[in-house]
Amino acid sequence: MSDGPTAGLQGTEREEASRRRQDWAARYLRPREQRPATSARGVHHVALLSSDVERTVRFYQDVLEFPLTEMFENRDYGGSTHFFFDIGNGNALAFFDMPGLDLGPYREVLGGLHHIAISVRRDRWEELRASLDRAAVGYLEMNDTSLYFSDPDGARLELISDPLGEMYGMTVV
Repeated sequence: MSDGPTAGLQGTEREEASRRRQDWAARYLRPREQRPATSARGVHHVALLSSDVERTVRFYQDVLEFPLTEMFENRDYGGSTHFFFDIGNGNALAFFDMPGLDLGPYREVLGGLHHIAISVRRDRWEELRASLDRAAVGYLEMNDTSLYFSDPDGARLELISDPLGEMYGMTVV
């Protein structure tokens, strides 16, 4: 692993951010044995927007090998298609198209999506990296465990070979 990020805060600003993080952790992070059970069963689905249903299906099903599992009309917007991909462990990645709306390109904004990290076994990670190469999808490889790239509409994705609940050798859940 590297010594840390080269982008972002540096010097005293970074040191102050580290002090704030340590303070938050001391105030809010409980030892595993003291944490209550979560009220959630899991993520039912994460929903993104698609400007082109067929292109999205080809990318997620053919390049990333996430099977398309269902497709029906969106209950909130007539003519919109709501469709789902299986990303393992009962989790779904869903999409809507919104015909007739000019949604504009993907933008990172407060309250918006930064990226979706999807865990895959190491052997599948290597196969999917080759699939991205064959499809000429550019990616950034980090720490020999993560591939960062964008889908056809600009949503940022990460394929991570760490097991669910772990990151960089630490247990996070």
